[in-house]
Amino acid sequence: MLVPNELRYSADHEWARADGGTVRVGITDYAQDALGDVVFVSLPSIGSRVEVGGVLGEVESTKSVSEIYAPVAGVVVAVNASLAEAPERLNADPYGEGWICEITADDPGAFTGLLDAAAYQELVAE
Repeated sequence: MLVPNELRYSADHEWARADGGTVRVGITDYAQDALGDVVFVSLPSIGSRVEVGGVLGEVESTKSVSEIYAPVAGVVVAVNASLAEAPERLNADPYGEGWICEITADDPGAFTGLLDAAAYQELVAE
């Protein structure tokens, strides 16, 4: 299981990468593996407001449907529209081409309150 050190993680298996006040969000390698082959991704709307733990969208796989939760509060400013035609990118490259959306965070400091790589690895080991 790949858990990049430079990212932060939610207990709901989303990852977050901060770039100034913008946070890029996706699902973790652990999550994509648990889901199995992803066949559909429902993305949030650009301009929509999200709260911490609020639903960003859904991921449908051959095994189940799972919701994607916001790790930070703010406004969605970008979505990975390429997932509509190639949802399998979530499986192939969850930390790269499989990103879900970008959020302008209400509180950029909230990012540091997420789990670091070691804490996330401990969480999934339980």
